Amino acid sequence: MEGFARAVEDGLKLSKRLVLPGGLPPPRPLAGMDRGVGGGGGGDASVAALLLPSAPMAYAVVTDPGAVDTPDVPSYQPYVYGRLDPPALIPLQMKEVDLSVDCALGEAAVTVRARWWLHCITRSRDCDVRIVVPMGDQGSILGAEVTVGRRSYNTQVIEVEDHTTENAAKADSGGLLKPQLFYLTISQIEGGADISATIRWSQKLHYDNGRFSVDIPFRFPYYVNPLPKVFMKREKIQLTVNSGFSKEVLLQGTSHPLKEKGRQGEKLSFRHEATVENWSSKDFNFSYSVYSGDLSGGVLVQPSTLRDYDDRDRFCIFLLPGGGNRKVFRKAVVFVIDTSGSMQGHPLENVKNAMSTALSELTEGDYFNIITFNDELHSFSSCLEKVNEKSIASALDWINLNFVAGGGTDIMHPLNEAMASLSSAHDVLPQIFLMTDGSVDDEHNICQTVKTELISRGSKSPRISTFGLGLYCNHYFLRMLASIGRGHYDAAFETGSIESQVLRWFRKASSTIVANISIDATAHLDELEIDSEYIPDISAKSPLCISGKYQGKFPDMVTAKGYLADMREISIELKVQHIKDIPLDKVLAAQQIGLLTAKAWLSSDKQLERKVVKLSIQNSIPSEYTSMVLLQTLEKVDAAQKVKQKLKGHKGPDEPRRIPLQCLKLGFGDRAATRENLVTGFGDVKPLETFEILNKAAGCCSRLADCLCCMCCIKACNKMNDQCAIVMTQVCAAFACLGCYECCAELCSGSDS
Repeated sequence: MEGFARAVEDGLKLSKRLVLPGGLPPPRPLAGMDRGVGGGGGGDASVAALLLPSAPMAYAVVTDPGAVDTPDVPSYQPYVYGRLDPPALIPLQMKEVDLSVDCALGEAAVTVRARWWLHCITRSRDCDVRIVVPMGDQGSILGAEVTVGRRSYNTQVIEVEDHTTENAAKADSGGLLKPQLFYLTISQIEGGADISATIRWSQKLHYDNGRFSVDIPFRFPYYVNPLPKVFMKREKIQLTVNSGFSKEVLLQGTSHPLKEKGRQGEKLSFRHEATVENWSSKDFNFSYSVYSGDLSGGVLVQPSTLRDYDDRDRFCIFLLPGGGNRKVFRKAVVFVIDTSGSMQGHPLENVKNAMSTALSELTEGDYFNIITFNDELHSFSSCLEKVNEKSIASALDWINLNFVAGGGTDIMHPLNEAMASLSSAHDVLPQIFLMTDGSVDDEHNICQTVKTELISRGSKSPRISTFGLGLYCNHYFLRMLASIGRGHYDAAFETGSIESQVLRWFRKASSTIVANISIDATAHLDELEIDSEYIPDISAKSPLCISGKYQGKFPDMVTAKGYLADMREISIELKVQHIKDIPLDKVLAAQQIGLLTAKAWLSSDKQLERKVVKLSIQNSIPSEYTSMVLLQTLEKVDAAQKVKQKLKGHKGPDEPRRIPLQCLKLGFGDRAATRENLVTGFGDVKPLETFEILNKAAGCCSRLADCLCCMCCIKACNKMNDQCAIVMTQVCAAFACLGCYECCAELCSGSDS
């Protein structure tokens, strides 16, 4: 994202050309910006982070600096020759924003409505506008609509077979810039125009110690605030919470002043609306708890609708670990860590740090071992070690010596070794924690072999939790392996989030309080299909959500049974509730699509693929078998407008545009990249873009065209002709408008030689 931050930095410098209404100065660039992003030093990284969007933003994509001016009151700045490649991004001022959040079970559905105006481009010119929206934890885009004048755009999910490239746009038209950072580019918007957008996404609720919380990126930088005398800023936030159970919901905290507007059964609604001097400068956070002294939950059922992918009814079993201090199972843990060549650098360092913390959180009575693998296998010990200060210290020393990246990737051998070592574990819960960044040829065989082995061991079979690093591993293989192993799957797609994500995954999977869960509903139903392969254990760190389809009639009460850490059996009575207020199909869609895609991958079942396609289209969530596109709604234009559009290169009403959006799929792993040990399988590792001002003056020396803002023509060639002098003046003006005054001074002083 350094290239993005650099483009915003350039845009803020370009905005110095603006003279806002009332003669007020434009926003000043952030401190430290004069040195440039990426110029070295820790301060540059912090400046770059401040320039990344922390709330829904819109940017003018400027390739011609001469178009930068206030739409209504010309500033009469000197004309600037040349073009910007890559373009500068000028943050647009925002007129309105409305945030709506609906929390149900473990999901939050978020809708943001905003309106910006193209305040930095003169009305006689146009430019593209890029809308960028940061989503929260494990965010999945659900759709977007954009309106500009008489043009409107909306996203749509279509089957991959329907996708044609004859009217496809350039690759930067939309998609994910990085995980949880969605963007759309709308082309050819005239200066002074308003841009209205509605963006919807879903994200996970955090759960910690009985408390649910939602965090929405909502920190707007000061330079998107329009003048208070020109625009009255009204901030609106709406929030609904539906626990789904007949339990009391307790408000724990909120970042913004919310007033309770209604309480109906399990559903609460809150609202905040106020005239503000500046847009929100902090993220929106809301936390609540569902009163439960002990393990509790319910069965939510909902009839199918006409648009469902099949005619069976839908159910969701939701279990809360409760606020009680249930004892966590003692465990025997084997860490299976990929140390192939592609893990070198930050990925392996972050895994090493997370491993050190995870080992320190094991308690006396636990057992552990560590296996690293690439082409070869290395074990910390030949058997399980008891957790004590001496063994943990020895393990940390071993990690520092043996966590060295090199070689290829072989997963089956270390998995077999881990399962074999756990066969001797007694009176503890055996667990395997697998971390890898690669994809291998025998993944189907691994799943089938592990499934056979676990079935043969019965209730004493080890739990297998999996963690994928980056984009080259097969996340559906890892999800399926975790489902077979009744464990937990998670992933990190950015190097900076590896350590925190690994620790969250480990803590959830290692905090089992009820194991070997069974549900007695099958005796009362004609058919019951669960989305996951098996029912996972209940963790103290996370609610358990089991979804699926059924035929027949649920009884009024269902009993869930399992075993506690002291091996006593526990029964949990679950009330069956027929609900209308919670759209179960929407709330569960992302989880269902992920699990069904993993099943379809393993079985190569075309019928399962069709189910995923229907679920994906029905709920507007892109999948491996569908694509999300941006459609431009046809507009009615008169003859004069048709001529104007044709001259500008617009498509006419007979040529509807369908723009494919990028990077919304994980894929099924990249075996070629794994074999070659490529290390750039993270969304935040991209080739750095360069910033150039391209000058096309005829007769200029060839080396002048290669000058960047840190070089000058005189020093490059040690001579200057008349054409060089003309172009040098233009370059100096461009540097000045970008705030590169030091370069301009250096260039001018060089001309004296």
